[in-house]
Amino acid sequence: MNYPHEPVLLLEAVKALSIISGGTYVDCTVGSGGHSEAIARKLGAEGRLLCLDRDPDAVHISKNRLGFLGHRLVIGQASFANLADFLQERGIEKVHGVLLDLGMSSDQLEKSGRGFSFRRDEPLDMRMDPGLPETAYDLVNNASTQELESILREYGEEKRARRIVKRIVRAREGNPIRTSLELAELIKAISPVRRGRTARHPATKTFQALRIAVNHELEQLVLFLERLPGLVREGGRVVIISYHSLEDRIVKQQMEKWEHPCTCPPDFPQCVCGKRPLFIRVRKRAIRPGSREIARNPRARSAVMRVAERVLQ
Repeated sequence: MNYPHEPVLLLEAVKALSIISGGTYVDCTVGSGGHSEAIARKLGAEGRLLCLDRDPDAVHISKNRLGFLGHRLVIGQASFANLADFLQERGIEKVHGVLLDLGMSSDQLEKSGRGFSFRRDEPLDMRMDPGLPETAYDLVNNASTQELESILREYGEEKRARRIVKRIVRAREGNPIRTSLELAELIKAISPVRRGRTARHPATKTFQALRIAVNHELEQLVLFLERLPGLVREGGRVVIISYHSLEDRIVKQQMEKWEHPCTCPPDFPQCVCGKRPLFIRVRKRAIRPGSREIARNPRARSAVMRVAERVLQ
């Protein structure tokens, strides 16, 4: 099969995991399986790879792609926030490494038919997991003006949120906004024209905000990070790739807390709270794609990767 999606920071992510041949590793957002295949190629005969994704299409694609692992592959549909349950149900207490790539795959954008892309005329859905109860259509056509504006400001960091929402509300008073292209064109019509190779579509932030809200992405990330320390073996690595400042801020702050958990007042001569580091950051600064990767894969331009290692207790 041909897998057109190019994984972001592929070599860097696999290197950061510091894979041991007989280890157990998890790809928490397997997508089309690019990162997972690279991890699998470094595992020895005793190594295991666990893969999960909220999107059933991703699970199906990756199950075929990674079939060469045989019984050493464990794959299923689940949210990364439920990693603890996923492992427990399979009798696994702790793993040697965890990869979480929070980006969208090319298949989701171009082939899912769920309206993730503002360049395609598809039903306004945006659910990663088709079993979720609320769609982007529901939000766009039923949410109050205040709720919609809050979503665009908080999750999309959209400065023109009020103007965009006013246009949405006025349009939906006539007929419901049914497709992704209809919403994108509506936003484009009230936006200034921007030219150049780096100019983003004016609906980019709105689509990001709606997708985050529909899938509860930030809440899922917080829950994942809260549960993660108890799932990683001492010396194991955690690698997280994010694509916008909201995600990266949450990841960065949590890694800093893991490394410096002490809650004693700063004027105390020594720590008395007894809280010890859970992880240390492998690099203080984030890892970003180089110019060659961005030229080859423009979707990589906003990627930020952070790496932490479980502290020996």
